[in-house]
Amino acid sequence: MDIFFLGTGAGMPAKLRNVTSIALKLLEERGAIWLFDAGEATQHQILHTSIKPRRIEKIFITHLHGDHIYGLPGLLSSRSFQGGDTEVTVYGPKGIKEFLQVSLSISQTYLKYPLTIVEIGEGVIFEDEQFLVVAKTLDHGITSFGYRVVEKDRPGTLLADKLMEAGVQPGPIFRKIKNGETVTLEDGRVIEPGEFLGPAQKGRIVTILGDTRFCENAVLLAKDADLLIHEATFSKGEEKLASDYFHSTTHQAAEIAITAGCKQLCLTHISSRYDRAAWLELAAEAQEIFENTEIAEDFKEITITYR
Repeated sequence: MDIFFLGTGAGMPAKLRNVTSIALKLLEERGAIWLFDAGEATQHQILHTSIKPRRIEKIFITHLHGDHIYGLPGLLSSRSFQGGDTEVTVYGPKGIKEFLQVSLSISQTYLKYPLTIVEIGEGVIFEDEQFLVVAKTLDHGITSFGYRVVEKDRPGTLLADKLMEAGVQPGPIFRKIKNGETVTLEDGRVIEPGEFLGPAQKGRIVTILGDTRFCENAVLLAKDADLLIHEATFSKGEEKLASDYFHSTTHQAAEIAITAGCKQLCLTHISSRYDRAAWLELAAEAQEIFENTEIAEDFKEITITYR
């Protein structure tokens, strides 16, 4: 479970930062990639990585400002030419369906795979046996969502040595017990999985917020997250400017992280007014409030480990 930043800038592409796109790599968990936003030239950024567009399973759009969606039609189109034949589901605010349908129709783009577009509201927008995704609205002038991705708890480690001591050999029975199934052996003994599994492995939580002012829903989405990705378009001391433009400062992002009890904070959506030399200063500002803070850069990767 890794976060890979394809674009980390605010507003428009810059030499040092492309506009927003974040990949959640779930290759071990489900052989897939989930994308959060797709600003202009997202597919160009992907060309410089090991990410395969055919692996993209879901795309979550935070809001409909151009720096978060202009790369989406091109990415979906190119995926057809890059071996993508499995379904893609796009989640986003009202209007995302019209944007995509018009873009693909006018350009006479034919997709070789099923495309499902879901216009969301607040609440649980996706759930299966592995993951739960919750969306809540933020404060950004237009409808902007934050997403909370919750990995469900996983069964504990299989105690293989203990099973073999009980006379069970590696094979299908091991797999059934690992999956939490009760097994009756040929000699009539009943093997309860709880006796041969370690403690359950608590699932990880990642919160990815769209553009926003400081707001309560950001705290709710980030509650106890292993990683919070929060915009920091402005530096500390620029609270009025941030408020006027419906954005956040480094200090405000850090206040969300500490209030929510997050494990780690990563700042993104950095204004081009800040050059490379200033990036460490922005991180240091947030660290004044929340120590475990780092700043995103294009092509930066963060591995989300189990607690």
